[in-house]
Amino acid sequence: MRLNIESIILDGVEWEFMLEIISRTLLMFLIILLVLRLSGRRGVRQLTLFEVAIILGMGSAAGDPMFQDDIPILYGFIVLLTIILFYKLVTWLTRKSTWFNVVLEGKPMCIVKDGMFEIKKENDSDFSKMEFFAELRNHSVEHLGQLRTALLEVDGSMSLLYYPKDDRRYGLPLFPGQYEKIDPTRHSGPFACMFCGNVLERVAAEDSVCPRCDRRDWTLAINVGRD
Repeated sequence: MRLNIESIILDGVEWEFMLEIISRTLLMFLIILLVLRLSGRRGVRQLTLFEVAIILGMGSAAGDPMFQDDIPILYGFIVLLTIILFYKLVTWLTRKSTWFNVVLEGKPMCIVKDGMFEIKKENDSDFSKMEFFAELRNHSVEHLGQLRTALLEVDGSMSLLYYPKDDRRYGLPLFPGQYEKIDPTRHSGPFACMFCGNVLERVAAEDSVCPRCDRRDWTLAINVGRD
């Protein structure tokens, strides 16, 4: 069967409705700007799960009246206004109740503490370790020994506390080329556990177990200072 591109694109098009679609789109766009202004947001940052749900709801409410002639613009405006009022109510509740805020958005997660991963079990978090490595590299962190604390905030951003620059500690390297499994019997330490970042001066054998997380993969620890 021959594919008819013209029929796929133009079949059923009502040309007289085109101008109305343009008018509806511009009007809904202005309404969205107004509603967002009423929401009180003054900055752009990473969104929480609740805010993502709000935006998805607003997108659906705004999109349908743009091209469906049987849906009045007023309906879309009412939906958007309802969403914003609900958003205002929920944000007010989160300010008043710590419990409600934690239930709705979660709480910050400690990822690194004292230069080591705080998460000791693989299923403690669904946060990818490789993704976390990339985030730290973007903050110019070369190894975990430079970090005192790292928190994953509820909006997905990172909060980092560093050791002083003159406090040179060994830590798990984060860059490819250094983060590679080695046989500790063929190198001199210190060594870093590739799973939890625990640093040991000596490792007896290639399959030696980390006393902190019971893993067996080791790499050379480094103590490069921060610039």
